Amino acid sequence: MAHKTIMQRLTTACLAGLMTAALTACGGLPAVPGENLVVQAEANDRVVNLFSPMEKTAPDAENTARSASDVTISMAEEQLGISVAYKTYTAEDYQDATYDDVALDRARNNMDDLYLLNPDTIQALGMEGKLMDLSGLDCAKNLREVVKTANTVNGKLVAIPQEVVAYGLFINQDIFDQCGLSLPETPDEFLTCCNVLKAHGYETPVGANRWWLETFVLAQAFAELYNGGNTQAEIEALNNGTARYSDYMRSGFEFLQEMIDQGYVDAEKAYFSEAIEGEGPDFMAGKTPIVMAYWGAANTDTAYGNPNFNLQIIGFPSSLGQMPVIPMTGFAVGAEAEHAQDAMLTMEVILSDEALQAYSEINKVISPSKNVEVDCIPALKPLKDRIEEGVYVLGANAGMKMEQWGNTCQVVRMLLSGSTVDECMAELDRLQDESMD
Repeated sequence: MAHKTIMQRLTTACLAGLMTAALTACGGLPAVPGENLVVQAEANDRVVNLFSPMEKTAPDAENTARSASDVTISMAEEQLGISVAYKTYTAEDYQDATYDDVALDRARNNMDDLYLLNPDTIQALGMEGKLMDLSGLDCAKNLREVVKTANTVNGKLVAIPQEVVAYGLFINQDIFDQCGLSLPETPDEFLTCCNVLKAHGYETPVGANRWWLETFVLAQAFAELYNGGNTQAEIEALNNGTARYSDYMRSGFEFLQEMIDQGYVDAEKAYFSEAIEGEGPDFMAGKTPIVMAYWGAANTDTAYGNPNFNLQIIGFPSSLGQMPVIPMTGFAVGAEAEHAQDAMLTMEVILSDEALQAYSEINKVISPSKNVEVDCIPALKPLKDRIEEGVYVLGANAGMKMEQWGNTCQVVRMLLSGSTVDECMAELDRLQDESMD
């Protein structure tokens, strides 16, 4: 769930469970699965093939996300008399095909039955007609509206997550207290915090990776679109081209450029760093005061689950204050899956309220079902409070013709590699025009 929604390496269930968020990929060249692909076969007459992310961090570390997902898979196996065969992949480094690249290739070639997908991949495959419509499933009736909105493509609900993953800023509160800083609400307040932190000897106040800086842009770009009472009309204007994504996003890119210029972010390191692997060690060691990550990273030992400091998790700075960013992901069934019926039955079990209750209690996450509520750890309360108030930005919305999560990630990487803000805006204009063809 580290996806890109979306995100590169934690285990089998991010954004659609915790994993897709940690294993994000923002698109790229067509990929051919290579030696990084791992297959876990099962002996059973009825087999459902599941393609999902693979753990790449410490193999002996407890991974609550994998454990939670396995609990629900076991429920399906026991109730249905089937075996779920895991097929997993993770990129070794930035030169490898991303998880999204491989997922696209496998889904387009009908190589699996179930897929755990990041938001940009969901939208692409949904538009191509490669995913089944899940709206008729009983479990779909219990979904929160935000889940349906984000994962509906051309009127079809094509993916359902096991959790609603919110991204936020992970802050070392002890450092903020030592520097006399309040938690920032607006972009200007955030930049002021970075300036003070740098003056106190924190050379690079914000730890970043090659996937998640787009969260700053999305929060600033769409805060008022999603929370201003005119959402549908603004989306329609973007879809027909009378409004431009570049106008919405320019201030966010200028904000990132300011962070790069002032040394608040190491652009060169961020360009190549994997999610959590790149910035995580310095954050956990108290050398970097701020990182960005997804909700579930606060609960797992392979990420930020056991800090030796006071951790606070807040929304990203925006004109409307601290803003959570929610890029939806989910499990999907291939439109021409070999074991389509059993795959759909598996979805009914693992996404039932009973299974989601178990999953959410293990992971302490927001459930996609409106019937399931679980308490969160204290560090996540500021983020949860905003979401419960209905204040958030969708980082992925399949109702918008131009895909945002992956495309914004790629254009941010242009900025990290030296492109100007104007060049980035021109690329956004090109992508928007292309989406309307």
